[in-house]
Parts: sequence; C-alpha cells; structure tokens
Amino acid sequence: MRHNEERQSSTDRSQDRQQPAGSGSLIVVSNRQPYRHGYADDDEDTDDDDSTTTVEDDADAAVDGGAVDANTDESGDPEITVDFPTGGLTAGLDPVLRESGGTWIAWGDGEADRAVTDDDGCVAVPPDDESYTLQRLWLSEEAVEGYYYGFSNRVLWPICHEFPDLVENRPGDRDWYRRVNRTFADAVIDHATEDAVVWLQDYHLALAPAMIRDAVPDSTTIAQFWHIPWPNPEAFRACPNGRELLEGLLGNDLLGFHIDGYVEAFLTCVDRFVPDATVDYGSRRVRYESSETQLVATPMGVDAESYDRESRSLDGSCWRSLRERYDIPSGVAIGLGVDRLDYSKGIPERLAAIERFLESNPGWRERFTFVQKATPSRTDIPAYAELGEHVRHEVDRINARFATRSWDPIVYTEDYVTREELCALYRRADVMLVSPLLDGMNLVAQEFVAASVDGEGSLILSQRAGATEMLGDDMFTIDPTRTDEFAATIDAALTGPEIDRQQRMTRLRQRVFEDDLEAWMDGQFAAIARIHGSQTESRSDGELESPSGFGSGSDADPDSDTDTDSDSDSGPGALSGDTDVQGDRSSRSRFRSQSAR
Repeated sequence: MRHNEERQSSTDRSQDRQQPAGSGSLIVVSNRQPYRHGYADDDEDTDDDDSTTTVEDDADAAVDGGAVDANTDESGDPEITVDFPTGGLTAGLDPVLRESGGTWIAWGDGEADRAVTDDDGCVAVPPDDESYTLQRLWLSEEAVEGYYYGFSNRVLWPICHEFPDLVENRPGDRDWYRRVNRTFADAVIDHATEDAVVWLQDYHLALAPAMIRDAVPDSTTIAQFWHIPWPNPEAFRACPNGRELLEGLLGNDLLGFHIDGYVEAFLTCVDRFVPDATVDYGSRRVRYESSETQLVATPMGVDAESYDRESRSLDGSCWRSLRERYDIPSGVAIGLGVDRLDYSKGIPERLAAIERFLESNPGWRERFTFVQKATPSRTDIPAYAELGEHVRHEVDRINARFATRSWDPIVYTEDYVTREELCALYRRADVMLVSPLLDGMNLVAQEFVAASVDGEGSLILSQRAGATEMLGDDMFTIDPTRTDEFAATIDAALTGPEIDRQQRMTRLRQRVFEDDLEAWMDGQFAAIARIHGSQTESRSDGELESPSGFGSGSDADPDSDTDTDSDSDSGPGALSGDTDVQGDRSSRSRFRSQSAR
C-alpha cells in the first residue's frame, strides 16, 4: 500500500505579489503565442516545439492547452474558440503580463487569429480579463518553412543537441531566419521605450537581440533565455553563420542558460569564433564592440504544485481506464517514458535497454510493462520521420520476441493524453525512464517527481540532461548509450529497498518544489533587475528614477546565478523557508508593481 502524506506547504506565493494596474514596460518575445484563436471544430496541429507537456523548454506538446469559447457571432459566422496556457513557461509568464500590463509579441498561427486583432495585429488578452497586449506577427507559409522548419529546426536544433551530421542547410533557410528575426525585432522597436525591458525566448530569435540593440535607447534592457543546450565548439563549427549568430546573441545585456556547462560552452565559442570580443570567464561577461553581455545559469523548473495537486485528486479510476484501454495486466510493475519523437530523446537507446533488461532478467517477464507515450512532431523533416518509423519497428520487434498471449512488454502509444491521464501515469509508474542523448533541462523528469505523491517511484535519468545537475544524487543516473548498465539500473531501481526509494523521492521532491517554475522566473527577474538598475543609474548621471524599480536595492546576491537555498529544512516540496528565493520574489514584485509607472 502506497502512503499518501500531504506535502508541507507555505502561504501561496501569489499573496506576496503586488497587483499593479495600467500599462507596463515589459515586452516578452517568443515564437509561440500564449493564446491562440481558432474556430469551433477546427482540428489544427498545435506542434508546440518547445515543450513535452505544454512547457516551453525542449519538446513538443504531449498534452494540449485548454480552450474556451469566445462570444458567438450573431451573424451566424463560425464560433471562435481560444486555446489558453495550462502549464510551463507560457502559463508562468501570462500572470506576469497580466499584472504588469505589458506586451507579448509572437507568431500568430491560429486559424481565427486575424479575425480578432486590429490593423496592427494586436489583441487584448486574456479574453476574460483584458490585461495586456498580444501583438501577432503574420508569417507566410514560405517564411514558416524557411525560418521555423528550416533553419531553426534543421540547423540550430541538431547543432545545439550536437548532431552535426543531421544538419540540413537548405538554400534560402538562413535568409528566411534572418528576415523573420528582423520582423520580430522591428515589432519590438516599435514598442520599446528607454525604460523598457525586452525578454526574448529561445533559439528561434538568435539574431534579433543585436537588431534591437542597434535601434533602441542604451537604457533599454534586452535579455534572452536559451531553453535548449549550447553545443561544444566542435559541434557549433557546423553552424553555417556561426559568427553572425553569436554576434546576434551578444546584443543581449543578459543571456541565460539552464546550467553552468552551457554558459562555459557559449563563452568558449565566443572566444574562438569572435576573436575581437573580450571574454571574462570569471565574471561570465563578454565585451563586444560597445556593449557588454552578462551570462547566468538558472535551471528551469515546473509548476510542481499543480502536478502535485492534480495527482492527489486522482481516485484510481483514471489509471483503471488507461489499463483497460491499453490491455495492461493488473499487478505488473510499470516503467514509463514520456517524450516527443525527437532524435535527442534517446528512445531507441531506451528500447535497447528494455530488451536487454528482459533478456538478463527473465523473472520480470509478465511482471513488468513499459509504457512509452510518444508525440510525433516535425514529421516533414526526414530525420524525424525516419526516427518515428524506427521506434515503431523496434517496439513491434521486441514485443514479438517476448510477448505472451496475455502480456506485451511494451505498450506504445501516440494518442492524445490529457493532463489527468498524464498525472495518473506519473503516479502509477514504478520507474520513470528519462534517457536523452542531450537535453537542455528535461522537464518531464521534474513533472514525474512532482506528481509522485506516494513517494515510491524511482527516476532513471540520463547524465546528459540538464536536470541531472539540478536534481543531485537521488535519481539513478545512466549513460543511455551503455545498454548493459542501463538495463542493470532498471533492475536496481525496481528491486531496491522500499525505504531507500522513499527517501530518494522525498529529497527529489524537495528540490523540485524549491526550484520550481516560480523560482526560475524569480531568478531571471532578479538578474534582469540588476542589469536594468545599473543601466538606469548610468543614464543621465542617475537623475532619472527607474520606472520599473530595477536595481534599486535588489535582495539578490549579484554573484549568484539562481539565488536559491538548496539546504532548506522544509519538508518535501515545501515552498517556505528559503530566504534567498524570497529575496528574488521581492525583486520580481517590485518589477511588477513599478513597471506600470
């Protein structure tokens, strides 16, 4: 019987935040938009390339966002619906923009997006509480193919995940990438003021920072977070416009990565490929031409509390429904994988380890079932289509080898999975297998931990996922390419003493709740605050006060990247007792409350 002790919690952090009114000076820029308008019964492909489960980090959406109906048009025109964020960075930033009243600039890809915007492509969101402006940029099919499916995902994605052999440098893609980055940059320039903070997201917009910097006041703060890995110099050498890309990113005042290793790799690439830049490894600063870029490492978390809450609300019927749907025998141990079908995720290596595990441990046959939830994406790119075919073939081959009349060792599905079903899988899994060959962070590992409210599941995690650095030593760490060791680790994770599994999960949950999505955003805002404050003080000899309140007594340690205290004495998943994080929250609250001035 699994225990289900309530997680200790503190006062909701939202109570600490001041609620500003009016328009603000925060400009968020991302490829994907926080709200998408469509028509009722429209079955459009969302293909969110920055999440595995609606998180804007390093995978496509395995779980879709919610939707609400807009007002029905009395003329009889098709009814408009609105998809809204349910998790991850998009959901995390939405409340910030609601409070600050700023602007979010993104690609408008919804079928009904144009129907609800003004002549400038702007619409007030959210629909039920119009608090900030969403400006949509319209991209032609040719632009999307070249910028997004082309250079972003045929060049930058494989390079950053250190698969240079998979780079497809098609004619014209680089030009489209540059042109679309210019479109985003021009939209920012139209909105930016001398006290504005511009926060760009991810690898789709690497050239935009320098374009923006050339046209906005020196006091405008430009920051960016790079949500995928930064490659070593040998892999980066395959980038067809590597120096231009680095120069574009050096237009930022602040550039964030998940972990220290990516910061060091970026500095090394700048040192090697931009020889006229001055790189200070100690302070993590780069001077180039007349500007300076500060680098920080801030590991991204998940909305741990929402996964904990959803998991606790389950009554067992959801798992029973899943078990019946996929013919999973009762009483078997469950292994779980949740991934986008991407070559970086190590799914073939995982299947090889499952096969070796069953070979080496015949006693587990008919007593263990591995469930692999996979989400196809970017299927027009050959490397992705070929991977999908290979994975399906391997599942069929392994099942044909080991299956009995009443049991398949692998249950493979590409079906849509609801948030409730995902949490049911997480909670029921005895062992979670997260085995990327390289991953910027991997939020699925953290989601699993947050949803493991019974405290008995085990996490097996690749040593090449950014989450490994964040989570410490309490998961089972593997090299996904070492099949025998991987297989042995699966056995160890399933057969270890119950008390050891519980203690490991307790400590993992504490880290996941301490370093959650809120803490990540607090750390980012504190770092931006320091940059913005110093720029404000230098403008007009300090005679002008910073409208956003940045830099005037920030509580964060200027030498700290994450500003969190991992030694909190609170229980698993507790949200209190972390004085450094509270300092960051205060900094973020000052930004929110003052940015409307």
